Amino acid sequence: MTTDILTNVQDRILTITFNRPDKKNAITAAMYGVMADAMEDANKNDDIRAILFNANGDAFTAGNDLIDFRDNPPRGPETGVARFLRELILARKPLVAAVNGIAVGVGFTMLLHCDLVYMSETAALQAPFVDLALVPEAASSLLLPARIGQAKAAEIFMLGKRVSAAEADAMGIASRVFPADQLAAGAAKAAMALSKKAPESLRQTKQLMRGDLDVISARMLKESELFGARLLSPELGEAVMAFLQKREPDFG
Repeated sequence: MTTDILTNVQDRILTITFNRPDKKNAITAAMYGVMADAMEDANKNDDIRAILFNANGDAFTAGNDLIDFRDNPPRGPETGVARFLRELILARKPLVAAVNGIAVGVGFTMLLHCDLVYMSETAALQAPFVDLALVPEAASSLLLPARIGQAKAAEIFMLGKRVSAAEADAMGIASRVFPADQLAAGAAKAAMALSKKAPESLRQTKQLMRGDLDVISARMLKESELFGARLLSPELGEAVMAFLQKREPDFG
């Protein structure tokens, strides 16, 4: 099992920690698999009342590891990434995120499934899917415009706009912004409070607030189909090569 993801259960809280700080916590296929397994187990375990995502180092996650992504393109419903995204939808327990630094790609879109999102003042969000010749995932093409409006979502998705913690707070993406040295304690306090609430009441409240999960799942499936096709596109090859060569892509 990879040590790039750490899992720990204490006080009825499952903590999932990105632990690849030397790579800005970029996510590999193996890391997705560990997170999916942990969330699936938590979903079935009545002794776990909340799930907390956090990270070691100065980044939450830089998103997909592009080298691993290129060498192990995720195709099919049983890949680690597909299972992780599915668990975000299926999660019956409250999800809390402590975003300590940059959250890119899936690091951003996963937050749209979290019930409480706490950010450090120095954190920032970015969804450069189009910059990589891809399309949004995790049902974010549905959830983000619904949360912040079509025009602002277009800036984030189409232009790759970087969103500061203060902007995320104003847009309603973040629940609260903390000074960097208070983030971990603030998120842990919230997770602890959730763990002491009536669990079935929490589950039902979460379900009501989430809305129609079939609609969310259908959008995620459509995104996955388009995303898979993009993986075979010449545009993606050029985008990844340009990223690795640290140059601007040339799409002709």
